[in-house]
Amino acid sequence: MTREEFLRLAAEGHNRIPLSFETLADFDTPLTLYLKLADAPNSYLLESVQGGEKWGRYSIIGLPCRTVLRVQDHRISVTSDGVETEACEVDDPLAFVEAFQQRYRVAPVDGLPRFNGGLVGYFGYDSVRYVERKLASCPNPDPLGTPDILLMVSDAVVVFDNLAGKLHCIVLVDPAQPDAYEAGQAKLQALRERLRQPITPRLGLDFEKGGGTEPTFRSSFSREDYEEAVNRIKDYILAGDCMQVVISQRMSISFKAAPIDLYRALRCFNPTPYMYFFNFGDFHVVGSSPEVLVRVEEGLVTVRPIAGTRPRGANEEADLALEQDLLSDAKELAEHLMLIDLGRNDVGRVAENGSVRLTEKMVIERYSNVMHIVSNVTGQLKAPLTAMDALRAILPAGTLSGAPKIRAMEIIDELEPVKRGVYGGAVGYLAWNGNMDTAIAIRTAVIKDGELHVQAGAGIVADSQPALEWEETLNKRRAMFRAVALAEHSSD
Repeated sequence: MTREEFLRLAAEGHNRIPLSFETLADFDTPLTLYLKLADAPNSYLLESVQGGEKWGRYSIIGLPCRTVLRVQDHRISVTSDGVETEACEVDDPLAFVEAFQQRYRVAPVDGLPRFNGGLVGYFGYDSVRYVERKLASCPNPDPLGTPDILLMVSDAVVVFDNLAGKLHCIVLVDPAQPDAYEAGQAKLQALRERLRQPITPRLGLDFEKGGGTEPTFRSSFSREDYEEAVNRIKDYILAGDCMQVVISQRMSISFKAAPIDLYRALRCFNPTPYMYFFNFGDFHVVGSSPEVLVRVEEGLVTVRPIAGTRPRGANEEADLALEQDLLSDAKELAEHLMLIDLGRNDVGRVAENGSVRLTEKMVIERYSNVMHIVSNVTGQLKAPLTAMDALRAILPAGTLSGAPKIRAMEIIDELEPVKRGVYGGAVGYLAWNGNMDTAIAIRTAVIKDGELHVQAGAGIVADSQPALEWEETLNKRRAMFRAVALAEHSSD
């Protein structure tokens, strides 16, 4: 972009203008680029390890963000370079987030990737309390103390195009700043120079030493109490209160390895469409989620319910037998159909009349340790609604709460012993161009104060067997704990 084009866009009223350059990426990977360019607080790496163009074309490296927005119990805190610049209490934090994003009037520029910056981070499970006023504040202890919402203003990103083998390096420039164009070009030049630098060598992951033995964990539930909670839910179902409730346990262990090494191990053991690594400074969020919460792309809303689980077989024959067992399990099928209906209803709340479609129904998707039944629901976002309206309608996913949603969440509040926090919420981005892509925060670790916490749940219906539901939660955390063992042993 020439200086004249930059000044023209500024004159049109844009207060952020993207400057960029493109280069080959044949000597780097998204992980090495993160380590070269962004390995500091308030940075992130988003990857899609499986899939083709639709699911896996772009990986996103977010350079350290100066501005961060946090929400806790209706209190908003905006910091810049670690100093609080704005603080207030609001009735509707999600409306504040949307208005905050609209402060950034980013110029549209041809030739950039679909994502070139935005608000990046998470909306925790308890964000729903800002939407559904029938839900009281969470009555349970909050030992982790993470914000309900944490979003970084991502204004410098490197987008790795896995299909074309190219890098797009993008910085947003405020044209009101002195010598803004020259300062932006200087930032790009500094990025070029850092790209040429070698990364600091890291220890290899030692598959002979680690990854075989799972660590011993502490649970928020004893097995006896978890199975009793399952029975309580079945009583509620019998009484007509609900049809399904997802009850989860939090598993915690001591963790001394580098969080980035956990991410490296996790992408080996459990590659999924949504891989993410967030360094928030005082804590990290590391995950490999298989499930979209909600995506909005050029006005198309997508949800992708996953429900119905079996472990992977020891060989292809055993794997196929488990698939057939899953697809013939009346309980699993009933649960999945219920969640398809819930997904249609959620999308229908924000979609044009007649536009909701079930584009995939009950297909099997395989991951490293488990297989799931998956469906896909889409709808055309109706005007004048926005991506934030879609998030309001769909958070939390029915696959992490139950049906009907509000009553299921009330029962979760009653039976689960701790506040969920990040687990069960949305992880991803709100792009400057109005698009959004979020995954459900499952298969996700929160690392804070030398402890690692991972949470997993099971969907309880009328004929659930408590012992099997407990085992399902253990199966779902297995890949994460294998990755923990590998990261810990490799750092010894």
